[in-house]
Amino acid sequence: MLATPARRASTAAVLIAATAAFVTLVPVFRHFFDAGVYYGTVDQWIHHGGHIYDYVRPGSHYGFTYPPFAALAMAPMALVSWPVVVALACALSVLASCLLLYWLLGDAVRRVAGRPWLAWTVIGCLFAVLEPVTDTFSFGQVNLVLVALVFADARLLATGRGRYAGIGTGLAAAVKLTPALFIGYLLVTGRRRQAAIATATAAAATLLAAAVDPGASRTYWTGALFDTGRVGRLAFVSNQSVQGVLARLGPGFAGHAAWLLCVAAVLAVWLRRSRVAAAAGDDRAGFALTGLAACLVSPVTWVHHLVWAVPALAVLADTGLRRGSRRTLVVCGALQVLLSSYVIWLWGAAGATGALAFAGGNTYVWITLGLLIALPLADPAPVAGTARAPGAHGPAEGSLSAGEASR
Repeated sequence: MLATPARRASTAAVLIAATAAFVTLVPVFRHFFDAGVYYGTVDQWIHHGGHIYDYVRPGSHYGFTYPPFAALAMAPMALVSWPVVVALACALSVLASCLLLYWLLGDAVRRVAGRPWLAWTVIGCLFAVLEPVTDTFSFGQVNLVLVALVFADARLLATGRGRYAGIGTGLAAAVKLTPALFIGYLLVTGRRRQAAIATATAAAATLLAAAVDPGASRTYWTGALFDTGRVGRLAFVSNQSVQGVLARLGPGFAGHAAWLLCVAAVLAVWLRRSRVAAAAGDDRAGFALTGLAACLVSPVTWVHHLVWAVPALAVLADTGLRRGSRRTLVVCGALQVLLSSYVIWLWGAAGATGALAFAGGNTYVWITLGLLIALPLADPAPVAGTARAPGAHGPAEGSLSAGEASR
């Protein structure tokens, strides 16, 4: 029992040390590979007059795959050295992670934690060992920054400042196409003003990039965007999207028709559940559902892209704590273990076949799909003028979500 400050401090120290040992020894260190692609691209573009989409990182066949505005936003990299780039990439991801966790779980910590600093230590360590998170840091990826930009809009909506929402989502969509589905969420849940702001922001950023480098914009929007071969092999086990599942089933399943049918089914589930969430005032869950759907429908969802699924895990944990539901907390714990286990790599070898390889190699897809279907949502908001049933709960004022009842 943690009865004394010394015991609490020693427990926190042991937890931090164990987490540090895990992230140092277990994940494969990616040597900031993606940050190297960004750095090499902008260096060639700014200092040597090269073309953004012609750059290929030495020793690989990978080049820049994001819209031109992403290169423009990363252009300051050309002014600093490689160690500074690595330090800045890590610092931005740490800042984005802190903001995201505070927005998602701040109310839960204030509600149930007698020792907030210890609760945040536990949360931070659990977050740090998730494979999508370790991969984002190890690759030097931009994912966490983009998730924080989008959830800044969710925070604005939840705190009654929705008139300013949309800018973060628009900027994120201009840097990477995956967040564009969040504009759809704003639109289908009746936030036309915010959807318009997001669209205008994304369009303005895209036009700015086109004005700076028209050739790069023409190359991207007429060719590079549709060339999935630029980002890697669809059947590779790290591609945890619906398209990845189909590609691993074999060439006969990877056609556009099968993929489009699956995408339509995923979007139908997302549309229904996100509308229910928004009607209940549960925008945290609505945004989390959108992140899950975006991961599933994207042609390529590498493991590090699954940081978009982390908010759903936070919603699940908060729901279990609010409702005192042991079963919900056990499910959340099991998903935490799976997402930290690197289990899909047991079938990472090319040519792994069979039912077990299909089930295990797509574990993160099944988790994402399961959360999309069954993520707990808040109770529907009561009709004006009607009383709540005794014991009923709705969204907590100032919170991103109520997350009280499962649906």
